[in-house]
Amino acid sequence: MKSVLCEMLGIEYPIIQGAMAWVADADLASAVSNAGGLGMIGTGHDPVEIVNEKIADMKTKTDKPFGVNIMLLNSHVEEVVKAVCASGVKVVTTGAGSPGKYMDQFKAAGISVIPVVASVALARRMEKDGADAVIIEGMESGGHIGKSTTITLLPQVVDAVDVPVIAAGGIGDGRGMAAAFMLGAAGVQVGTRFVVARESNAHQNFKDAILKAKDIDTVVTGLITGHPVRVLRNRLTREYLKAEKEETSKEKPDFDRLEKIGTGALRKAVVEGDKNYGSMMAGQIAGMITKEETCKEIIEDYMTTSKKMILAQAKLWTE
Repeated sequence: MKSVLCEMLGIEYPIIQGAMAWVADADLASAVSNAGGLGMIGTGHDPVEIVNEKIADMKTKTDKPFGVNIMLLNSHVEEVVKAVCASGVKVVTTGAGSPGKYMDQFKAAGISVIPVVASVALARRMEKDGADAVIIEGMESGGHIGKSTTITLLPQVVDAVDVPVIAAGGIGDGRGMAAAFMLGAAGVQVGTRFVVARESNAHQNFKDAILKAKDIDTVVTGLITGHPVRVLRNRLTREYLKAEKEETSKEKPDFDRLEKIGTGALRKAVVEGDKNYGSMMAGQIAGMITKEETCKEIIEDYMTTSKKMILAQAKLWTE
């Protein structure tokens, strides 16, 4: 199964691994790239020295295409962009803003730029700014989310832009992948399922929480702040939501109080394995994930199942 995305990125399968903070390191990303997908290194708020180390580590683990995610709110973003452009990396995804001001640098370095968007308007803007493709992320995703679902946002963005569109959010297996293709996607981005990959260095407590999750075990926090985040329920979310409700009732909400509650919580989940006060970012498909697999097994399952679904539907409609 080939797509324009595979040709653009030089990959075998149209599957991109989400650049999850504290999770998307060289071990995970290289395993995805070696299995035929596009592994992504997450950089978050990293200073340029750390970004260079991550890229160098990645190059020792794979000779396949891989990408780097740049968080545009990073205080070191100027230096990070320069370093990535000089590194030989050929794919960049971006979040938390527009990469427009850096587009000339990226293009001069031969980098394909793929911003993450949560609306039609933003997708159009990114295309105008020179994006090579866009990732639409529905509210089913883990971590920071928008307001639209994947199944409603995807076809609207496909109709609005001429660049390839990648679907993210709620793509838990090959059935979701096939559905994304039917709605016009050129590929999919997968996050939560790769968290529990055998090559993932996420703490086992975090993995186990995803493996044990049911369909209703995620909750959205931070709505009052304008930056909602989907996570698994625990003591942290109960305390946060209680505080959020209290602040909502005030004329001037104390956003610093809410920020203090969440500061450092993602690291607690991914690195320390704190099941109670760690921010265990996971998508709504967590309830579908029941076992740890290698990245190769995960990608093969997506591809095999999606092909079966597409062929079965084609046969159904021709009979």
